[in-house]
Amino acid sequence: MTALILSLLLFGGLHLLPTLPGLKATLKGSLGGAYGPLFGIASLLALVLVFWAFRNADRAVVYDPPAWGRHANFLFTLIAFVFFGIFAFRGSWRNLIKYPLMFGFLFWGTGHLLANGDSATMVFVFGLVLIAVVHVALMRRNGSFVPADVRNGHNLLSVLFGIAFYGVFAQLHGVLVGVPVVSLT
Repeated sequence: MTALILSLLLFGGLHLLPTLPGLKATLKGSLGGAYGPLFGIASLLALVLVFWAFRNADRAVVYDPPAWGRHANFLFTLIAFVFFGIFAFRGSWRNLIKYPLMFGFLFWGTGHLLANGDSATMVFVFGLVLIAVVHVALMRRNGSFVPADVRNGHNLLSVLFGIAFYGVFAQLHGVLVGVPVVSLT
């Protein structure tokens, strides 16, 4: 569990950099054009570390989730992935919602807490949701929300991407997280 908490702190700390304009400007000034790719690589490595730590964390039962929770999780996670799609594309919905990634994590987290009652899932979910909420709070405080250029057709693309990404991630869930979404045996 310690590795999971430490990996979430690393991932969260890294994702707070964009919310601190002074630090971000200093890093961009010293790294130049390498800032974006280095941030992306560091984020990916931190995310891999979080997945590894989650897969290897002890899973003590904290509560018994409701029987319908697993089914609700499918719907909540689908909604979350649509929000992730809205974040990824530049439709008018992204500017309307302002923080679609945070809403995506809130839906994702709620769904997973309805379906799973183990300690590792609780730390994982609360950690990622807390990172998203703190990120948005700092962005609002620093005024670092910048509306995206709206592109025609991106609202539809965001929904289609979210649904497709949901399907792909459902297939890869067992490989990445260690728990298959649906067991066919």
